Amino acid sequence: MEKPKGKLRTGYTTGACATAATKAALLALISGQPQREVEIDLPIGDKAVFTLAECILNNGSVTCGVVKDAGDDPDVTHQAMIKATVTWMQMPGITLEAGEGVGVVTKPGLGLEVGTPDITRTPRKMIEGVIQEVAGKKLKDRGVKVVFSVPGGEDLAKKTELPRLGVTGGIAILGNTGIVRPYSTAAFKASIGIAIEVAAKAGHRHLVFTTGGQSEKWAMRLIHFPQEAFIQMGDFVGHALRESARRGIEKISIVGFPGKLSKIAMGKMQTHAAGSDVDIGFLADTAVTCGASGEIEAKLRAATTARHFMELVLQERVQGVFDALCEKVCAHCRAHLKHPLTIETLMTDFEGKVIGRYAIGG
Repeated sequence: MEKPKGKLRTGYTTGACATAATKAALLALISGQPQREVEIDLPIGDKAVFTLAECILNNGSVTCGVVKDAGDDPDVTHQAMIKATVTWMQMPGITLEAGEGVGVVTKPGLGLEVGTPDITRTPRKMIEGVIQEVAGKKLKDRGVKVVFSVPGGEDLAKKTELPRLGVTGGIAILGNTGIVRPYSTAAFKASIGIAIEVAAKAGHRHLVFTTGGQSEKWAMRLIHFPQEAFIQMGDFVGHALRESARRGIEKISIVGFPGKLSKIAMGKMQTHAAGSDVDIGFLADTAVTCGASGEIEAKLRAATTARHFMELVLQERVQGVFDALCEKVCAHCRAHLKHPLTIETLMTDFEGKVIGRYAIGG
């Protein structure tokens, strides 16, 4: 059937595929029967059915593979085979390991322990969840080991930022929602304008802008507004601000993590990674103005990611850095608009705790 004009097809993340492969392999290991398809729960509450590309029963282990379909998103892992090999362990517990083509973390800053597979928090939770679901009481007496592999994953990773971030050997298993939504600039910008229009017509004069789903989740816990007052602006900061000013919005609260907000703090009103990298030097310069010593400055300049920088600042207890970045965000947003819109910025860590705050106007 022909795809509707202008309609972009969604797909599934590597995390969802790895979860499906794990569940199928464990079902086959327990039943002794090959699996053809498997259903999993996605973090967004939907269910998804995956057809297995392979299900191989070996002596004491099962390997299942799912071919990733990224929809219409130009994802480098589209059509990659995500495999999970499951075996029992004598000791209770769940062990996740990186096999061929799956990256291993070698530097701090990704929120994962050095030496562990690059499987981010949400997929890890999904994988452990299906193991608990399928194995149930069996886990009291023995454990489950899952080794993930992606044939050709090491070459695919070279087309990403992973090697620069210290991830070696292959791709990451990631995804916060389980769904890959194609990146369409025109469609996304249009949706922002529509969302602001809806909020304005509902009588809201104070809106909350976030850079994505996770930051919106924390924002909703921090600011108790009706749902339509929250707008996911993604990378389109300038566009969202202009649309708000045009519709008579009086105050904007921007909530996000250090990486994206640091880009806005530099005056970038379009923050997509493809054209706007995090500048660790800029972050370190800000820390120096807040009193970071020479020894601490050297550590900060060696940070691998914005998250790593954040962790170092908190560890070294350099005061005022995140407030200063929030102040720069507010100043650049006001300067971009040339409009008396009140701008508030809240920076959070990855657990939703506010680490920086500033407001200008009002």
